[in-house]
Amino acid sequence: MLIHFRSHPSLVVSKSFDLFVSRYYSSVETMSKSIVVPTKPFDDQKPGTSGLRKPVKTFQKEHYTENFVQSIFDSLEDKKKLVLGGDGRYFSPNAVDTIIRMSAANGVEHVIVGQNGILSTPAVSCIIRKRQASGGIILTASHNPGGPHGDFGIKYNTSNGGPAPEAITDKIFNVSKSLTQYKIVPEIKFDVSVVGKSLLEFDGSNKMTLEVVDSVQDYLELMKEIFDFDLIRSWISDAKNNAILIDCLNGVMGPYAKKIFVEELGSPLESIVNAIPLEDFGGKHPDPNLTYAADLVNAMSLGQHAFGAAFDGDGDRNMVLGRGAFFVTPSDSLASIASHCHEIPYFKKTGVKGFARSMPTAGAVDVVAKKLGKEMFEVPTGWKFFGNLMDAGKLSLCGEESFGTGSDHIREKDGCWAVLAWLSILAKTKKCVEEIIRDLWRSFGRNYFTRYDYENCESGPCTVMMKELEDKLSSLVGKTFKSKYTVKIADNFSYTDPVDGSVTRNQGVRIIFTDSSRIIFRLSGTGSQGATVRLYVDSYETDDSFLEKDTQEMLKPLVDIALEMSQLPKFTGRNEPTVIT
Repeated sequence: MLIHFRSHPSLVVSKSFDLFVSRYYSSVETMSKSIVVPTKPFDDQKPGTSGLRKPVKTFQKEHYTENFVQSIFDSLEDKKKLVLGGDGRYFSPNAVDTIIRMSAANGVEHVIVGQNGILSTPAVSCIIRKRQASGGIILTASHNPGGPHGDFGIKYNTSNGGPAPEAITDKIFNVSKSLTQYKIVPEIKFDVSVVGKSLLEFDGSNKMTLEVVDSVQDYLELMKEIFDFDLIRSWISDAKNNAILIDCLNGVMGPYAKKIFVEELGSPLESIVNAIPLEDFGGKHPDPNLTYAADLVNAMSLGQHAFGAAFDGDGDRNMVLGRGAFFVTPSDSLASIASHCHEIPYFKKTGVKGFARSMPTAGAVDVVAKKLGKEMFEVPTGWKFFGNLMDAGKLSLCGEESFGTGSDHIREKDGCWAVLAWLSILAKTKKCVEEIIRDLWRSFGRNYFTRYDYENCESGPCTVMMKELEDKLSSLVGKTFKSKYTVKIADNFSYTDPVDGSVTRNQGVRIIFTDSSRIIFRLSGTGSQGATVRLYVDSYETDDSFLEKDTQEMLKPLVDIALEMSQLPKFTGRNEPTVIT
């Protein structure tokens, strides 16, 4: 049974109408019944750093999606109010339908879902926090390809709005290994295309509120609290000099970009490209880097736009470009925002508590933190580690080299927030992107950084490579390469959380040299199949004569050392990486 109330700002439901609804419910026999479906466990439902990601065909297996969702429900102590949404990739409507039906059967009292199932990952975090939800289920595989032959993912976020910690994901996995049944209300009727509240009744007297919300509104309201929209609008209005170009890569950010950058900030509609969320991202790979956002790079190289940005599939990552396709590395982007954070209204109000970066990210923000006298944290890859520091009041601004930047306004990285932060800096300083970055280098030194991604490699050989690297770590300390680079530290990164004392081990092999140059090897936890090997190389320079060099040229000696040390081409079977950042 479905009773639907369309949302309207002036709508007031009277007590007499409430009484009518109550009497109507009690007098009608519903056909919607919850059922228990027998199932068998799957042995591959261990969530990674960003939930469970698999090929779509895996989630389409009989009972596979239902099993994982039931494992989530069985692992939660509080599931009264849940937020649900995702990036709209292939299989999302099916998953939204299933999760709503299972929510009803599993005692959820209130589900808040984005219209048509669409919510960016930052928006989910925002809504969880704003509406004090128990948590949220996000349907995305982030920057992974979509479509029937692409990837799908399910991630659970907790009541703080951030990704579930390992204690919860481990519990979900343990439950999944022995699951024998799941609960669902198969015949219940609802419509997620219309904004408003619906009261769903089943099993005679059980009820669940289904609230369909505008996908953008809550997030927009938060952004308007953080940034000076009038200032940014004034800067963009000088269209001849300050034109922007935003590429949504046919992911979830289209509606957000149109609402924020066009309707609110006055940029012309043509400044937003690939703005329709498509289930296969229009054949694009929704990963905002120089390889997969090449169309944006080419357009920016024409010099007609002062600022360019691209988002990934679910809107939590961003790439920033200046006029002429001047590329801003994620580590430089984070450091630049940190050095100008006093110009953002939100930080003026809250103050800046501290900065953090993921371990593989180049240390540009470390130097800024030191000069500003702010506490600095180096954490494993995964936004949940930042969230713990934020909840403890230790952290305001953070980022990952994988094009993730964010602050303590939510508990996820936030691509749109990063773009608005950059536009705020440009509007306040009246400088261009390139000037901002070169000022950073002159003031704080330059971290040359590159990342080599070897995607979808055979897992076995890559695991052997990492094991052999780790076995030789102790013998590397004190060894000199190319008559210049002497190893100071060689380890597998381990992190002790300063808030709860938890220890996270085996987060990446690190080779740190006496001049602070670094080589890092990691097996990524965000792929859906095979293995992705990531090689990170960075070097810090303060000499003015070395601040304007080509990144790949500067880092070639270290890259050569890394390839020789790891025998990476041999183990991956690749002579060249899939992507170079």
